[in-house]
Amino acid sequence: MATIIDGKAFAAKLRENVKKLSDELKASHNITPGLAVVIVGEDPASQVYVRSKGKQATEVGFNSYEHKLPETTSRDELVKLIDDLNADDNVHGILVQLPLPKHIGEEEIINRIDATKDVDGFHIVNSGLLATGGKGFVPCTPLGCTMLLKDHLGDLSGLNAVVVGRSNIVGKPMSSLLLQESCTVTVAHSRTKDLPGVVRGADIVVAAVGRPEMVRGEWIKPGATVIDVGINRIEVEENGETKTRLVGDVHYESAEKVAGAITPVPGGVGPMTIACLLFNTLQSAYRRVGIELSDDRV
Repeated sequence: MATIIDGKAFAAKLRENVKKLSDELKASHNITPGLAVVIVGEDPASQVYVRSKGKQATEVGFNSYEHKLPETTSRDELVKLIDDLNADDNVHGILVQLPLPKHIGEEEIINRIDATKDVDGFHIVNSGLLATGGKGFVPCTPLGCTMLLKDHLGDLSGLNAVVVGRSNIVGKPMSSLLLQESCTVTVAHSRTKDLPGVVRGADIVVAAVGRPEMVRGEWIKPGATVIDVGINRIEVEENGETKTRLVGDVHYESAEKVAGAITPVPGGVGPMTIACLLFNTLQSAYRRVGIELSDDRV
């Protein structure tokens, strides 16, 4: 049976270290990291996520700024708010919660954020820096996956890694991070020929394809480390009733019997995302005084 990689516990430890380093920055430079979150509209899932971000930011000693805008907000109104936040020295991180209403272009808004405050890591400048080995901001979910992998495996150099999924948010940045760790990386997707065979050659499997329980246990090389990024809500029958439960992109029950280690859903990658958002915001505040934090410090 696989070792369970406890993302919830790792994220709690990461938040503790972020708070400690935030307190040190305040004591030494009188700077309190500030995170501004902007949400447009009433999407229920986004509302829950934004509340959680604000609560956790406050718990680690940050200033939390929430801007809740109505669905009818115009593109120009949102751009003005972002410009104001870009110019605000008390704000070190800016996050615009997606999705946005259809009348506002997401790509334009993401790239309107000052790249040095883009703690989501989605700005085209940060994407380019990551791809070329520069110092920008890394998207939070791939950053969290990499931290979990390094914590469990140590040196990743020379390992074969397969990333299933090619999104700009997870798949592509994940592949760049694994390359930086000197892995041999394959990016697989829905059109990959013999996908099970490709996955079976991997020492590390990162599943980020958005399809419930797609990656099966028989696809996994014995002893491989499996990182499941997927969060899917499916309907199941229990005692004659239809209920819903969360599952990943990996069929957990079958994969757990073969893998050397695996992240559960929930409780694996999910908690790392907000913790890494806090780390990126802290990084931005430290960079303001010319200090670069490494993953090893947290």
